[in-house]
Amino acid sequence: MKKSIAIIAGGGPAPGINTVISSVAKVFLKEGYRVIGIHDGYKGLFAFKPNTIEFDFAICDKIMNQGGSLLMMSRHKPKDKEFRTDFFVNNNVKLLVTIGGDDTASTANRISKYLADNNISIQNIHVPKTIDNDLPLPEGSPTFGYQTAKETGVNIAATVYEDARTSGNWFVVSAMGREAGHLAFGIGAACHYPMIVIPEMFNEVRVSFERIINLIISSILKRKILGINYGAAIISEGVFHFMTNSEIEATDINFTYDDHGHPELGNVSKAHIFNMLLQRRLKELKINVKSRPVELGYELRCVTPNAFDLLYCSLLGIGVKSLFDLGKTGCMVTSDPKGDIAPLYLKDVEDENGKVRPRMVDVASQKAQMVFRHNLHYIREADYDEARQFVDNPETYDFLKILGWH
Repeated sequence: MKKSIAIIAGGGPAPGINTVISSVAKVFLKEGYRVIGIHDGYKGLFAFKPNTIEFDFAICDKIMNQGGSLLMMSRHKPKDKEFRTDFFVNNNVKLLVTIGGDDTASTANRISKYLADNNISIQNIHVPKTIDNDLPLPEGSPTFGYQTAKETGVNIAATVYEDARTSGNWFVVSAMGREAGHLAFGIGAACHYPMIVIPEMFNEVRVSFERIINLIISSILKRKILGINYGAAIISEGVFHFMTNSEIEATDINFTYDDHGHPELGNVSKAHIFNMLLQRRLKELKINVKSRPVELGYELRCVTPNAFDLLYCSLLGIGVKSLFDLGKTGCMVTSDPKGDIAPLYLKDVEDENGKVRPRMVDVASQKAQMVFRHNLHYIREADYDEARQFVDNPETYDFLKILGWH
């Protein structure tokens, strides 16, 4: 029976998935393998009748530079009792290629161990994907999709900022990011936003809505002192990761709830929440500033990959074959800034619970500190006297005091 490889995509979309699929498939087709794509991620892999597609050169060539994913995706996390061997045996699968984030990678590791316990020899290689850039890859290596999502976000955020300047308003922008703030930081810094709020900034104090809103007001006050009546703040949705359900519910926003009683944040705009809280506070302070919410999320995930990700994803796809030929398994494929391919073993980046540790923004880095210290607008002690024309207690809006920084 002809040897084959199987490809699945898990989690949410990111620019470059089709480029990875195309590159992996082309290089294995060239070596005479069957290349089987499985729809619906792990849910499809362990279905009794998997919905599959057999790749040929024409399909690969057509999807190479397209956004989205030809393979339907799923966030399904199979339990051990769902694992089965028949698909791998019946199709003589020698390699399982998984494209996804940390959950997809961890599940692939579990499957490999299960197959080994059942005397089935199969390699698994993971291609790290997320627009959040939060997988612990080697220094200087982004997760694929991040650069394209950031570029698209910058285009939107720059337009929003121009609208603010033109109309004399403020905008409150929220960006995707799970618990890490890479996307919000990258977009905000590139667009010279006067306020950027990411979870990593709260390394000395606890994240709270009050502190987030005070940071935005700090920027509004500083701009007023400077005679600038417009602006924009960008906030990473990752801040919600560090809040309790009771804190989130205390916003008085109407939420729907999941089966476990948790507010379903995916059903409401995070920018709307921040903007409502900001407007309430500005009215209390009698500061006449209009602000509008803008969400940066789903519109970033399926755009056409940019030049960086087209090349990067091609290298990662071809790199899968390189690692396969070396007998590597249970690893992620990485490509450093030089383009050199290397394996990154999941066991080396997992915590004690088997969960992949997220890569957070290094707020102590020179890059971050240059942005925070020199590019943002906010109240400091030297501004107190001028700020008192707008608020009675300017120290409440002191950027460094809000964050407990020195």
